[in-house]
Amino acid sequence: MPPRRRGASGFRGVRVRPSGRFTAEIRAGGFRLTLGTYNTPELAARAYDAAAWRFRRPGRDMNFPDVESLEEAEFLAPPPCLVDDEDRRRHRQVQRRIAIAERDEQLMRQWRAQFHNDADNTDAFFANLRAQRRSDRRHRRAVAAFELENPNTTWTENDPRWEDIWTETTSDDE
Repeated sequence: MPPRRRGASGFRGVRVRPSGRFTAEIRAGGFRLTLGTYNTPELAARAYDAAAWRFRRPGRDMNFPDVESLEEAEFLAPPPCLVDDEDRRRHRQVQRRIAIAERDEQLMRQWRAQFHNDADNTDAFFANLRAQRRSDRRHRRAVAAFELENPNTTWTENDPRWEDIWTETTSDDE
């Protein structure tokens, strides 16, 4: 039987990804096991050889026939890339930051389209924003004042909403 054809990487069990990185895979029991993605074909081939030794494959199935034992193959192979909860958390955090940045860019495009960098429109925009914030602050203070007069309030003593009434009384005293 002729030897199996090796892929574009030149190594058995190593495929080139579209990104230019190399994936090591091995077939065992009708399944294809992915061993990881590596920057060079040699690292991927070393990972394949370590897995081939673990599966007790014959020496002709190895990429590096000079390796004589499983221990030597595992020593030469790169460490496996294990994805744990911390990696997943970091990935989610990065994805959230990217989504926020994309949303900011979209809002800035909308804002520019609406105001065309016109100074009068920009001033009107920020004046409207200040008025809205003032209105919200007055509403929160009115609710806090009502709760202060109401003997059946559901707010606890440490509720941060009480700060709205205290900031109103201190600003009125000045």
